[in-house]
Amino acid sequence: MMTFLILTFMKKKYSKKRGPVQSKKIEYDGIKFASGLEKYMYIALKEANIVAEYEPMSYTLMEGFDFSGNAYERCSNGKGVYKNRGCKKILPITYKPDFVGRDFIIECKGRANEAFPLRWKLFKEWISLHASTLTLFKPQNQAECDLTIRLIQDMRKNHRKNAKKETSL
Repeated sequence: MMTFLILTFMKKKYSKKRGPVQSKKIEYDGIKFASGLEKYMYIALKEANIVAEYEPMSYTLMEGFDFSGNAYERCSNGKGVYKNRGCKKILPITYKPDFVGRDFIIECKGRANEAFPLRWKLFKEWISLHASTLTLFKPQNQAECDLTIRLIQDMRKNHRKNAKKETSL
């Protein structure tokens, strides 16, 4: 008597990619935060009595311009017909940081999207040219948010010490 074993392999189920990571929008203190990490940073700043505004302004990193040439391409999302999409006004590249204080800027970034690294580099260049006394922080988790608070407090403490030394000279 022969026994036949039939082995069935289960197909591995693959989930469809749903695009970039979507952070959960959260409202707290009447403010609509783009992520839970931003809310955490807001609470940490408030508890440490560090004054900062949430998304107070946009910075123009690159001015818009008129493109008068031909450009054969699809839409920017990769869909649509491949055709001449030239002769258009190109919008400026802007950046809006999460928190701005008198001597710092904080950008809470859990997982960056594809465009963020370039925009962050352009923003660093803008800061180096226009506001080099500001300190940039980019915490990516709650522990780094807590460390950012300590660093701001230490930075301000050292600034006060140096200011006292200069006035006593």
